[in-house]
Amino acid sequence: MNSFVLKLKDIDKTKLHIAGGKAANLGELFKIETILVPDGFCISTEAFKKIIEISKADKLLHQLSLLKKEDRSKIIKLGNDIRGIIENAIIPQNIRDEIVLHLSRLGEQNAYAIRSSATAEDLPTASFAGQQDTYLNVIGKDFIFKNISKCWASLFTERAITYRIQNGFDHRKIYLAVIVQKMIFPQAAGVLFTADPVTSNRKILSIDAGYGLGEALVSGIVNADNYKVRNGKITERKIAGKHLAVYAVKNGGTKERKIEVEQQHKQVLTNGQILQLEYIGRKIEAYFGVPQDVEWCLEGDQFYIVQSRPITTLYPVPEADDAEDHVYVSVGHQQMMTDAMKPLGISVWMLTGARPIFKTGGGRLFVDITKSLASTAGKQNLLDVLGHSDPLIKDALITIIERDFIKPDASDKSEPGPVKSHKGMSAADILAEAGSNPAIVADLIKSSETSLSALKQNIQTKSGSDVFDCILEDTQQRKQRATDLKNLNVIMAGIHASAWLNEKMNDWLYEKNVADTLSLSVQNNITSEMGMELLDVADVIRPYPEIIKYLQQAKNDRFLNELIQFKGGQEAHDAIVVYLNKYGMRCAGEIDITRIRWAENPAILIPAILNNIKNFEPGESRRKFEQGRQDALNKQQDLLTRLKQLPDGEQKAEETKKLIGLLRSFTGYREYPKYDIVSRYFVYKQALLKEAEQLLQANIINEKEDIYYLSFEELHEVVSTGRLDQQIINLRKDEYKHFKKLTPPRVITSEGEIITGKYNKENLPPGAVAGLAVSSGIIEGRARVILNMKDAAMEEGDILVTSFTDPGWTPLFVSIKGLVTEVGGLMTHGAVIAREYGLPAVVGVENAVTLIKDGQKIRVNGTDGYVEFL
Repeated sequence: MNSFVLKLKDIDKTKLHIAGGKAANLGELFKIETILVPDGFCISTEAFKKIIEISKADKLLHQLSLLKKEDRSKIIKLGNDIRGIIENAIIPQNIRDEIVLHLSRLGEQNAYAIRSSATAEDLPTASFAGQQDTYLNVIGKDFIFKNISKCWASLFTERAITYRIQNGFDHRKIYLAVIVQKMIFPQAAGVLFTADPVTSNRKILSIDAGYGLGEALVSGIVNADNYKVRNGKITERKIAGKHLAVYAVKNGGTKERKIEVEQQHKQVLTNGQILQLEYIGRKIEAYFGVPQDVEWCLEGDQFYIVQSRPITTLYPVPEADDAEDHVYVSVGHQQMMTDAMKPLGISVWMLTGARPIFKTGGGRLFVDITKSLASTAGKQNLLDVLGHSDPLIKDALITIIERDFIKPDASDKSEPGPVKSHKGMSAADILAEAGSNPAIVADLIKSSETSLSALKQNIQTKSGSDVFDCILEDTQQRKQRATDLKNLNVIMAGIHASAWLNEKMNDWLYEKNVADTLSLSVQNNITSEMGMELLDVADVIRPYPEIIKYLQQAKNDRFLNELIQFKGGQEAHDAIVVYLNKYGMRCAGEIDITRIRWAENPAILIPAILNNIKNFEPGESRRKFEQGRQDALNKQQDLLTRLKQLPDGEQKAEETKKLIGLLRSFTGYREYPKYDIVSRYFVYKQALLKEAEQLLQANIINEKEDIYYLSFEELHEVVSTGRLDQQIINLRKDEYKHFKKLTPPRVITSEGEIITGKYNKENLPPGAVAGLAVSSGIIEGRARVILNMKDAAMEEGDILVTSFTDPGWTPLFVSIKGLVTEVGGLMTHGAVIAREYGLPAVVGVENAVTLIKDGQKIRVNGTDGYVEFL
């Protein structure tokens, strides 16, 4: 086999490193029976490396590798220089001879398409679509060589360089092969997607078709018809007004041409041709095993395929155990953590909180709600429970129900599940649910603390497989406690009391969201206490300017020990250590055990501590708590006084008083189970990292964090056997990088269709964006768009705008005046703490971090659920 030029027919996916992604896929297409591919050859990456070597471009590539996407002028300058060097480089004679040999086989006077094929192109995780140049209808040896050089050079256009920087590819490790392929002169061309690119539905094939060459359609300069096909039936046609097309010119090159009037609104492809393309597309998809983006040409009555690549933008469908229809709801949107999780994080979550209904997709967790949707009772309960917490999910589920996507269960015997809606519950029902023992919350917390202490002592004596057995035993015990009705009833009673109070006070007194005020400064809310206690840490540090100055520039986790050198440093050190002993297991995205905890990097807390020092006076935590308690008491007295003036007022006031008492006794506990889980996660993590240290010393892994890319069961196997295939780690790392870029859906079906919901809000102010009202009040202020806690330099009166918040963000809540997030529901942690602190909050605002600009003045209406731009 020749090292510089290869026949396309001789290439397959094993030759990706020398032929690039596009050529590798074309080579595979030749192997599919009845699929027609224009003949041609590929100039390998070895030739490109030779050109870089003889042109001395490698020095400039090193300079390019140091640039960031913001360095646009430097990118343009370096790119121009590199392209000039490559285009002017003389192609070595041995490479020229091989190219000429292959041209003579195909016919030197034929017309050719010359296209790039990069080693990081048309891959399952990165398409690089349109990043390098294509040259069509090239005729004559001299022009072919000239365009080969231009193709090589196109690896260094501004758009290609910027794309690689954004996606983390090293310019020095991307090599370009060049495809030279016999030209097709089509009357029509286009693209087909074997999954609908709009809805992601894998059962719907989408075809774009236009007259002339497909390059014009792909580049967006001409209109195209669109046809949707499902299982041999055309389900949708959109016939575009087509005024222009691009055609090949006799002596080389291409030219735009106006389309005859009678053709402009005519369907480009016949119905038979559309169905023929569906057959071709499905055949290609079946061969590659994943949905494909396919470029096709129609010449005469033959379809030719000129490119096929994976569709990299589709969200992976959660796995199913059968071929039936399923519906999945995102766990991350309920847990306020929609980032991708590493394999160890997912598998540990599955151990501690999962039932068979939990599934994974795209590095995220989903719940399979299919059985509930098949049951009348389950369906209504889902709409009531999820509709109460997240209207976007409810609206999406209504769409699915109206389609009859999930067929009803003929027996219809399934129960609605342990988590029930408050709908139809009376005050007496909710009080009965809570039970008669007011000390039950303290008992549950004590039980958890005792169990956690026993775990810490027990696991310290374990090593090897015994560590895994110890963790498994603890997860089973914790699941038993979590599913205990006493535990669940306390949580649900608080939620139901809140819903009852909001509904009844709205009905009886025409006042919205009273539970937001009534739940201020409740007892036993471990997450809100965490924020308040960081204010106390700030009080210890506040009197010492030297320490404050030091913290303003401290970047690493050594700062704790270095504090001691300053006046007051020992007190500051001890205050932070006490805080970390209680809350050091927390962090942003804490349901993923692999995330860095505050105890592992205490510097994460520095911005929040400095914010507290800057924005508050000493004793703020006590003032805030007492103010909240007094506001709640005043609201209670006001409600009871007004209720007594109504018909049956004494009874209404009595019921309301009992429900307020229940709310204030129980609603704080809502946050404790999460604290319990995360506390155990940190114990598990420390034990597993000790095992990782042993694996590292034995050279079984390259770094301790490699264990994060194995499931719990896989890691157990590696610890037991001392064997690991390092390729698994590398593959999982690449997969995780890809998953991080994806946006998880709230609701997705087994067909891959992402069902989106809408807010049903009338009379929104002009220009306002809708969300879910989760904490009452209206506030105006400066928007601070923050995606990472360590970047949080807040001023008093700022409004935090971010993708999502979980308990790990709580230290920032004490210094803000309002909250806007893209993700969340009525009972998610950010909403609970916003109510606890009395912060107006709107969650579930789609694309909030894009629509709202950092520093922009906004108004947050947490009563009616929208954000205005001022």
